[in-house]
Amino acid sequence: MSRLQDTSGAVTDIETFMASQEQKSLLRFITCGSVDDGKSTLIGRLLYESQLLYEDQIEALTKESKAVGTQGGDLDFALLVDGLAAEREQGITIDVAYRFFSTEKRKFIVADTPGHEQYTRNMATGASTAELAILMIDARQGVLPQTRRHSIIVNLLGVKSVALAINKMDLVDFDQAVFDKILADYKEFAGQLGLEQIRAFPVSALKGDNIVEKSANTPWYDGKTLLDHLETVEIGSDRARAPFRMPVQWVNRPNLDFRGFSGRIASGVIKPGSRVRALPSGKESDVTRIVTYDGDLDEAVADQSVTLTLRDEIDVSRGDVLTDAKAPAETADQFQAKVLWMSEAELFPGRPYIFKLGTSSVTAQITEIKHRLDILTLDQLAAKTLGLNEIGLCNISLDRTITFEPYAQNQTLGSFILIDRTTNETVALGMIDYALRRAANIHRQAFDVDQSTRALIKSQKPIALWFTGLSGSGKSTIANILEGKLNALGKHTYILDGDNVRHGLNRDLGFSDVDRVENIRRVAEVAKLMVDAGLIVLVSFISPFRSERLLAKDRIGEAQFWEIFVDTPLELAEQRDVKGLYKKARAGEIKNFTGIDSPYEAPENPDLRISTKDLSPEDAADRILDRLMTAGYLLR
Repeated sequence: MSRLQDTSGAVTDIETFMASQEQKSLLRFITCGSVDDGKSTLIGRLLYESQLLYEDQIEALTKESKAVGTQGGDLDFALLVDGLAAEREQGITIDVAYRFFSTEKRKFIVADTPGHEQYTRNMATGASTAELAILMIDARQGVLPQTRRHSIIVNLLGVKSVALAINKMDLVDFDQAVFDKILADYKEFAGQLGLEQIRAFPVSALKGDNIVEKSANTPWYDGKTLLDHLETVEIGSDRARAPFRMPVQWVNRPNLDFRGFSGRIASGVIKPGSRVRALPSGKESDVTRIVTYDGDLDEAVADQSVTLTLRDEIDVSRGDVLTDAKAPAETADQFQAKVLWMSEAELFPGRPYIFKLGTSSVTAQITEIKHRLDILTLDQLAAKTLGLNEIGLCNISLDRTITFEPYAQNQTLGSFILIDRTTNETVALGMIDYALRRAANIHRQAFDVDQSTRALIKSQKPIALWFTGLSGSGKSTIANILEGKLNALGKHTYILDGDNVRHGLNRDLGFSDVDRVENIRRVAEVAKLMVDAGLIVLVSFISPFRSERLLAKDRIGEAQFWEIFVDTPLELAEQRDVKGLYKKARAGEIKNFTGIDSPYEAPENPDLRISTKDLSPEDAADRILDRLMTAGYLLR
């Protein structure tokens, strides 16, 4: 009879059973490690031993083990999990498989995370809610790069308790020397991370050694079994003792007589009568009711989802945070943060991303990569960008203030994700260290003369005409002709041309993707200032990436930005080749040349599309001029 609780049989006293379950503590843990270290086998054995499987599942496992198993017809426990969350071919998303099981002492939710390097982002997802990590190491392989990477991520995400399962000891004859060597190697590495709560176990997930029962094969090991450790390890959470924090997910207004703010409490305790402050506005009020589906509560604590009503009609919206008025959270728009990059497309400083923290969403840019972490040596390396699975320390800037706390204090208000604005792909996971205080010392100066005044004396409405297209498409030629026509009408203009700007403002930039992003960011800032001066600005840049053109549009303002796509096929642009650049690029003399060995992302919905196959530069300029007149930008 297994010492694990049998929960598969009929339960005669439901109330007694449910009460007993409610009294048990819950431990969330993950299994992680490199490929084929035995993670799925370990979970499969725990599920099997806990008797959570139906007879038909066991029969199916027996048949599958004989047909496709890797254990010569014996039960292949990995099939219990692999059949639900198989590690598929590269390029196909692999989900984390969560499983529940229970013993007489504790309830467990375990996350089986993939070991493949390209799916590290999924491992990070599983670790984000874990309190303990079972780190699997193949006794034949020792500490591998993926072991180190997963340890770094576990540490970054605040998982301080590690159960080091040195697996497949049966394949090294349960040699104590092998076990001791791996443990020493790992502790040396873990010490550099600050991981101190480490317990090591010599196990065989396949055979069951030291998983549930002590193994006779390891007389030299006098510690607990892995399950004993899971049942008794102390995992304390001080979130209930921390100040009250609740991100507002929804303003609940079913009728005119009720207005409440719904969300999940991130930390602390709240009661009717408690004084709260709404951030970032800073307005305060008293809690009058704590409303739930089952009725009002006298008290609510961390992890409960509730609706709070307030005594005063203060302005609170989704994304705001209700906090303890006596100990409020912080607000800022610039941070230092650790970032785990999870996309095959590189991180480019200056590129805009969607920043999601709790229930708030804002636009963000990585303004600086301070260093990249070498997972083998933990050295801090200089870096201009981050690639897939790389970890860096970065400065990040948001377009508006948010409410936060350092990740070490509050995981809910200290963790964020970055989302690519064009693909909607989650590209990064981040943990906030602290706000950049110097940003708080910079304030906008108010002036009496504003943009509308500057534009009025020029008899025009300011706008940025952003010409984009391949080299040789005719952007600069059209912009030059158009400026002449505008000047003839007495309008105030300026041309920002890609080549000209690189002789001054951007002379320090090359043509790598990173430098192209920074090139456009700087030009967008200059164009914004010129539009604010009341000018009609003609910006002629290849600007090959949609993300950076979107950045420019955001910085300048949608109402004062036209994206003009000078649509010229590559073969036609190459035929013109006035500057001889395509010829040099084809010969390999110019690297990262747009259209040849660097991509051009054509606008999908430009404000104007100019086909130079059909229009001369003169006709193209007249067409744009007509649109400006019709739209009311050229005042009489």
